[in-house]
Amino acid sequence: MELRDIEIFLTLAEELHFGRTAEKLRISPARVSQAIKKQERRIQATLFDRTSRSVSLTPIGRQLYDDLRQAQDLIDNGLNRARAASRGVQGTLRLGVMSVLGLYLRPVVEAFTDRYPDCSVEMVDFPHSTPFTALRTDQVDLQLIWLPVREPDLTAGPVVMTEGRVLSVAATSELAGRGSLTMEDLGGAVFPDLGPEVPDYWAEAMLPAHTPSGVPITRGPKAASFFEVLPLVTSGAAVCPMNAHVAWTYAARDIVYLPIVDAPLTEWALVWRTAAETPAVRAFVDIADDLGVRPITPEM
Repeated sequence: MELRDIEIFLTLAEELHFGRTAEKLRISPARVSQAIKKQERRIQATLFDRTSRSVSLTPIGRQLYDDLRQAQDLIDNGLNRARAASRGVQGTLRLGVMSVLGLYLRPVVEAFTDRYPDCSVEMVDFPHSTPFTALRTDQVDLQLIWLPVREPDLTAGPVVMTEGRVLSVAATSELAGRGSLTMEDLGGAVFPDLGPEVPDYWAEAMLPAHTPSGVPITRGPKAASFFEVLPLVTSGAAVCPMNAHVAWTYAARDIVYLPIVDAPLTEWALVWRTAAETPAVRAFVDIADDLGVRPITPEM
């Protein structure tokens, strides 16, 4: 059986539809039918039961699928290893993430390590107070960070995830009883100060200095990390816009998270130091780009 015919058989066994199989493999339905008939003649057994409404594997077809799937996986793994070795995709890729965000990147990490089994991924946490230091000091090779990123020495790659935003307030705050807020409702609020190493444009993307109509929003106490922000919120010293995933990953009795209904979506993108791009970085970015943008949800 030729490799192309194996691919056709395996794809049809998974799709159970001649049209979808042809579309997926970019061939004609007639080519799919021809390949299956040829194999059935060679094996002298029916591999698929076909009706005008459905396609299903016969017991012999199921056995052949199980055997060929294992063989195809071995071939694919061998090719991936050879490709990875030729590209230098080996060793450890250090990926900078903020707190739990790495969990939501799991599909990309799994797809990467499946394709490049000789390269592992190590998650490295970094705080919002030094958003680009880990990249610039070679502590990480690649970083997941919210946009925009306007640094001349860094490349902002594809957006991989998006999510909405919430305002964290003390449970004792008069705002806590509200079901939701708008950006205009933030006028007069006190936000934490993220620190001197945070570029103004990057902080402004999450903690704006004014409401849409121009009402000022004050910068208050400094908070170098997420876990320094939480005490400021619980004490009532500040309120803080946060990404929506915080509401279900850091639920607390003394904090209420209110959806900001008109806040822009946070776009999480992969960023790396332009001069230090490696084959592993490029391979990871390409896989993330292929998988596309996914919204962050509690079910992820």
